[in-house]
Amino acid sequence: MLKCRRVLGWFLILWLFLISNCKEDMQKAIYLVPAEGVDVQILSELKIQLEKVFGFPCKIEETTEIPLYAFNPKRNQYLSTAILESLKIPKDAIGVLGVTNLDLYVPQLRFVFGEASFSKRVAVISLCRLHEEYYGLKGNRLLFEKRAITEAIHELGHTFGLHHCNNPKCVMYFSNSIVDTDRKGYNFCDECKEKLHGILEGY
Repeated sequence: MLKCRRVLGWFLILWLFLISNCKEDMQKAIYLVPAEGVDVQILSELKIQLEKVFGFPCKIEETTEIPLYAFNPKRNQYLSTAILESLKIPKDAIGVLGVTNLDLYVPQLRFVFGEASFSKRVAVISLCRLHEEYYGLKGNRLLFEKRAITEAIHELGHTFGLHHCNNPKCVMYFSNSIVDTDRKGYNFCDECKEKLHGILEGY
């Protein structure tokens, strides 16, 4: 009888161990997928801020290749939609964010800071126009990091179901220029914050 209890005890311990591991394996995460040449430091900063904002662990993946067909020689830019479609989505991903130094566009606009897919929960941002040097000005690392965080949160906000906001001080406001990005910053307005909290409670 005592031996039987010991066996049952060991089975219980093993069962609890397996359940614990399964829960850990099933934990959702945000994936950062850098293209070649993206600064490791900015990826680390994005990881920290995205974990704070969305409450999920953020994993930095290995460098990915940008598909050659995404390049448009007439515009000397890369089609962001093509890059979105090339991003792989891990099973435990709650969202995937590609990060590139390349200049991006969609056909109807001169350029985009990023693009997102609501249905696939993938997004991509370009760091190209976030540098002060792009505008012929002296480099400003802190400003560059703030801009990158702003655009990352904006695009991932779309993957969580948030739409563009009419509040120019909200991170979900559409940036038509770098001036818009600097003005809005990376905080949500009260309305979008409430919407996001409601969405996150569902996970």
